[in-house]
Amino acid sequence: MRIVDLHCDTILKLEGAKEPIELRKNNLNIDIEKLRKANSLAQFFAMFIYLKGEYDPMEKCLDMIDRLYIEIDKNKEDIALARNYDEVMENDRIGKLSAIITIEEGGAIKGKLQNLRNFYRLGVRLITLTWNYPNEIGYPSCMPEHMNAGLTAFGEEVVHEMNKLGMLIDVSHLSDGGFHDVARLSTKPFVASHSNARELCPHTRNLSEDMIKVLSNKGGVMGINFEREFLGNRDISTVEEMVNHIRHIRNVGGIDVISIGTDYDGINQQLEIENMGQISKLISGLQNNGFTDDEIEKIFYKNALRVIKDVLK
Repeated sequence: MRIVDLHCDTILKLEGAKEPIELRKNNLNIDIEKLRKANSLAQFFAMFIYLKGEYDPMEKCLDMIDRLYIEIDKNKEDIALARNYDEVMENDRIGKLSAIITIEEGGAIKGKLQNLRNFYRLGVRLITLTWNYPNEIGYPSCMPEHMNAGLTAFGEEVVHEMNKLGMLIDVSHLSDGGFHDVARLSTKPFVASHSNARELCPHTRNLSEDMIKVLSNKGGVMGINFEREFLGNRDISTVEEMVNHIRHIRNVGGIDVISIGTDYDGINQQLEIENMGQISKLISGLQNNGFTDDEIEKIFYKNALRVIKDVLK
């Protein structure tokens, strides 16, 4: 079984560590050795930007991209940058993992389309339009007063430009109003890279029944998030709850809308699946609950790979 994981915050942990940590082997949820154990095909690495931090968001994002490039160069026998489907497939053919660069916080482009284009030239292929603060693009789901607010005029321009460039639009963290604006405006499939089902866990970070159906109809995918607060009310993130969300989403939007978006290295560490090297626990959980091998393959990599092929240039 292969896996494409749509979201992790590992680069944030590497950059913020007091003692040097490397991507090859570490005590985090994700490293190259754990990805190898998981038989990973591609890992989306988020450049997380804390918009209220005391730094220039674009400069901080550039620093993190540089760090990822350095780690890739140090481990070039095992991992390589991928910007589209063909590069993912070529990397796999020669035995390398694919690293796909993403930005978690559209504020990193500082309200300028030229900055968006420059990030594209650096290899960025997905942007989470907002995190937990309003920015030039739109509003976050975590603020009740903004839940129904849509994209700004600039945010609409961003959607069109990302479609044109061949970048994935990510609506995790985005307001419900913003989600529906993206669905209305985007001519390409979009994703909720790390979001679960709101019906099972009433958190604003999760998607409603209607949103799941819309995302499915647009040909997009949502990545199952391993954070316990987005799965239920237990003290630990469990395989059982993940399977429940997957089953529910399948019943609402069909099997083709489900992917994996672990949110590893950005979530609480009360985890039954402690790291990427233990991902077989979820495979077993799905098998034990009647999911077929074809369904599991779609969830683990085929659905995400389809969207990569449809969108990324």
